[in-house]
Amino acid sequence: MSLTIRIEREKLEQFCAAVFMKLGLSPDEAKDSAEILVAADARGIESHGVGRLWRYKNGLQRGIMAGGVQATVLRETPLSLVLDANGAMGLSLSKRTMARVIEKAKGSGAAFSSVRNSNHFGIAGYYSEMAARQDMIGVCMTNTAALGVPTFARKAMFGTNPIAFSIPAHDGRMFTLDMATTVVTRGKIEVYDREQKPLPAGWAVDTRGVGTTDAHRLLEDMLYQRGGGILPLGGEGELFSGYKGYGLAEVVDIMTAILSGGVFGQSVVDSQATSARVCHFFGAIRLDLFRDPEDIKSDMDRLLSELEHAEPAEGCAKVYYAGLKEHEAEAESARLGVPLSEKVADQLKRIGEELGVPLPPPLRAAP
Repeated sequence: MSLTIRIEREKLEQFCAAVFMKLGLSPDEAKDSAEILVAADARGIESHGVGRLWRYKNGLQRGIMAGGVQATVLRETPLSLVLDANGAMGLSLSKRTMARVIEKAKGSGAAFSSVRNSNHFGIAGYYSEMAARQDMIGVCMTNTAALGVPTFARKAMFGTNPIAFSIPAHDGRMFTLDMATTVVTRGKIEVYDREQKPLPAGWAVDTRGVGTTDAHRLLEDMLYQRGGGILPLGGEGELFSGYKGYGLAEVVDIMTAILSGGVFGQSVVDSQATSARVCHFFGAIRLDLFRDPEDIKSDMDRLLSELEHAEPAEGCAKVYYAGLKEHEAEAESARLGVPLSEKVADQLKRIGEELGVPLPPPLRAAP
C-alpha cells in the first residue's frame, strides 16, 4: 500500500516557490504559484496539486511558458476585462486577474473577465473563493485540452472544463462548488496511472467509444489524439444524462474562449512537454446588489447547517455540502501537514535535487 507523506504547508510552499524561482519566476509569481498548487493538496485535490510541478518545470525550461510575461488588455470597461495572457504562468496571472475583477466589482457591483492564451491555473475554487471572502459571489471557469467525449461520440471534442462557484456564510464558512464537467479530470486519471490502478468502469471510453479501465493507454491515446477520452458528467449515453455534462462543457468553452477570441474545442491540444494554451473566465458579484450581505450570510449559515445535519443514508456517516470535505481536509492539513503520496514526494525530491532545492522532511508517514 502506498504511503502518505505529510509536509508542513508553509515549508512545502517555500520549496515550490524556490523551485519556481530557480526556473526564472519572480519572487511574487513564484509565491503565488506555489500557494495555489499546495492549496489543492491541502484540500485533498491531489490531481491538481504539486504532482503537476513537473509540467511547469518542463514548460518553463522549454520556453513554452515564462515568468514576467505581461498580459495584453484587449478590451476593458468598468464591468469587464478581456486579456491575452501571452503564455504567462496561469496560476499567478489568474490570481492577479481575479483581484482586478474584484476591485472592479467593488465599484460597479459586478465584473467579469475572459482570458485567452494562458496556461493551467490549478483549482478553479481558489479564485472563486477570493471573491467570496470579499462578500461577493465568485465564479471561475477554464477550458482545457480536448479530453471529453461528446454523447454518442468516440473522440474527445472538449476539455474537462471546470466550473467553480463560491458564496460566503459566516465565520469563514462558504459554499464552494468546484467541479469538472466531465466525470473526472485528467489529473485523476494520472493519479490512477501513477498508482498503476485500473480505472472505475464508466469513467472513460477507448478509441472505439467503448468503456475502458486502462489509465495508461487512455492517457497516451488522448495525448496523441488517437481517439477515446473521458465521459461527460452523467456518463455514457442518455440514460444518466451525460448530455447535460456535455452541454455544460460547451458553456465553459463559450465563456472562456469564444468571448476572449481564444482556442476552443478539439483545437485545444496538449504536447508531451506541457499543457495546452487555455482560456479562463472570472466573475465577481457583490452580495449587496440583492440584500444586506449579513442577511444573505445568515441564510447561508442555515442552508449549510441543514445540509450538513441531514440524516445520512444507511451505511453513510455524514452528508456534505459542496466544499465541506475540502475545507475539512484543509483544516486537517494545517494540523498534520499537507498529504502527498510517496510517489509524488519522490518526484518532488528529484526535481529539487536537479535544481538544488532540498525537499523538506516529512512530518509523518501513514498507510
